[in-house]
Amino acid sequence: MGEKRLSIADVSRDTGINRGVITRLYHETAIRVDLDVIETICGYLECDLSELLSIETDLPDVS
Repeated sequence: MGEKRLSIADVSRDTGINRGVITRLYHETAIRVDLDVIETICGYLECDLSELLSIETDLPDVS
């Protein structure tokens, strides 16, 4: 969103996705997101899923 200079309000208004959901995604605090929301955002931003999300794992220190 930052690269395209879109506000959270713009994305919410244009996609119909709840502003709170967009905010949590933007600030990377979302715990779960419905697949239809991800699909809508990818379509709106014209991006692939890999450009929108990444998986980070915290592996325990075994040393």
